[in-house]
Amino acid sequence: MIQTPICDALGIEKPVFQGGMAWIADASLASAVSEAGGLGIISAMNANAEWLRDQIHELRERTDKPFGVNIMLMSPFVDEVARLVADERVPVVVTGAGDPRKYMSSWIDAGIKVIPVVASVALARMVERAGATAVVAEGGESGGHVGDSTTMTLVPQVVDAISIPVVAAGGIADGRGVAAAFMLGAVGVQVGTRFLVADECTVSEEYKERVLKAGDISTMVTGRSGGHPVRCLKTPFTRRFAKAESAGASQDELNAMGAGSLRKAAREGDYENGSFMCGQIAGLVKRRQSAAEIVDDLVGGAEKVLKGATTWVR
Repeated sequence: MIQTPICDALGIEKPVFQGGMAWIADASLASAVSEAGGLGIISAMNANAEWLRDQIHELRERTDKPFGVNIMLMSPFVDEVARLVADERVPVVVTGAGDPRKYMSSWIDAGIKVIPVVASVALARMVERAGATAVVAEGGESGGHVGDSTTMTLVPQVVDAISIPVVAAGGIADGRGVAAAFMLGAVGVQVGTRFLVADECTVSEEYKERVLKAGDISTMVTGRSGGHPVRCLKTPFTRRFAKAESAGASQDELNAMGAGSLRKAAREGDYENGSFMCGQIAGLVKRRQSAAEIVDDLVGGAEKVLKGATTWVR
């Protein structure tokens, strides 16, 4: 059985985080992953504190295992959400889309383990000094908001730069990816795209079907001109967005064009107008499973690969 320092630090059985995907990572999915021994994560997305409180309470009715909340630092409700997780004594806070240091001391004082998602060595060093328990080093292969560095290049550089545990994310969907992350120096993985097709994931059926049909070149990145690149499946919407971006549309025009597009995909299954955020690894996701089956397959697959690694050593 694989047991790493991140398991000991968080009180989880298996070193698998479920990604905090906006409009997707709710109490249903997060509680199922936590029950399976991983770290289920609720996404606070752009929602207010009242919505998040309800999700936290629902999750706690479903499981007594450790869980996390992902806070998107660009949210208009970030201040009230930051206070809520401290009030609720959430076990783990994972942050994304910004620098969390403004809030970290209050979270740490509340006994919360803070694990920022980082796309650079510089940010990893800063949050370590601020008291982070660990970091998630996320490569640009991932779905949603992405950085420039790939997982293969980012993870070992972050591992070498800091002394706290590193969790790898981006392009991981099976045991081979988990084993590779360990070889790069990570002590855990964060997985998003594969959990999109989990039985407990409440995303639209259209979303799930699009992920299952995806291939190796089915995603694209838009939004680079505005400094907020996002990886999604290639759809009529993303192609229209990319065309407008390349034609020099203003940031206000692009923001208006993208407003609500993720909700349209995740909740309404609107293929024409929705933004189906998804990682490059979608081509490996070929069947629906329960969250528990996914977690077990990731860990069991890694064990199998690692046990056979000496095959190549003479």
